[in-house]
Amino acid sequence: MADETVRDPGFDLGEYLARIGWEGERRADLATLAGVHLAHMRGIPFENLDALSRNAPSLEPGDLMAKLVRSRRGGYCYEHNTLLLLALEALGFRVTRLAARVVIGADTVESRPRTHMALLVEIPGDPQPYLADVGFGAIGALLEPVPLRPDTEFRDAGRRHRLARVPHRGPLELWVLQAHRDGREGWADQYAFTLEPFEEPDFEVINWHIGTNPRSPFTQRIYVQRVTTERHLLLHGSLLTETRADGTARKRELTGEAEVRRLLEEEFGITAPEGTPLLPG
Repeated sequence: MADETVRDPGFDLGEYLARIGWEGERRADLATLAGVHLAHMRGIPFENLDALSRNAPSLEPGDLMAKLVRSRRGGYCYEHNTLLLLALEALGFRVTRLAARVVIGADTVESRPRTHMALLVEIPGDPQPYLADVGFGAIGALLEPVPLRPDTEFRDAGRRHRLARVPHRGPLELWVLQAHRDGREGWADQYAFTLEPFEEPDFEVINWHIGTNPRSPFTQRIYVQRVTTERHLLLHGSLLTETRADGTARKRELTGEAEVRRLLEEEFGITAPEGTPLLPG
């Protein structure tokens, strides 16, 4: 059983597990890690509404509870993975923050800064660490954690992933998470990372930059996603893309802010704050 006496005073494990719908064991084992990870992915949406108003969201445990757990809201990677970190630590796992470079569409692995947060999770008594990540806002995101093992295909709740080690100039091994898409796309790089631990103050700085910089993609247009067993739903700007489990996709343009606000309520489970600009002016 988890020792909830060591948890952060601003975090409530019971409320969090109720929010994501997890009713399984509260143990520091692989089944719990995988189950909580998947439940979180399906239970809390990804969204950047705070950044649209050039406000970096708070990463304080109490504020994360108020926004992602007690309200009809979601968050982006730092919020999601900080919340998962708090839950896993309360359950008895050892968790390390990692900083990654998103490489989808990039020319090289080194061409973008480390702005994504992922987690390295250690299970008591298990020498195998796991990559966990509930905050990657893309269809190539992990649904369940995967072992830190190179050149092995993993099937996580219907998706296909693998980790590769690639050469680079640094002293630490560089890992790349790859996702498989059926058809001509095949394996596609998602993000690259080393195992250097990053700390809470590091992500306070990165979060502020991503949430306030006018050149950040998250301050320029709405980016919201929701994952269910049947589909992946993405709203990027005014374009809504629904991708079914069989890989088929439908797209349509939304016509105005009222339609966007209604869609957020009904399809994403998000109540957008009044005054937040949902579409470019």
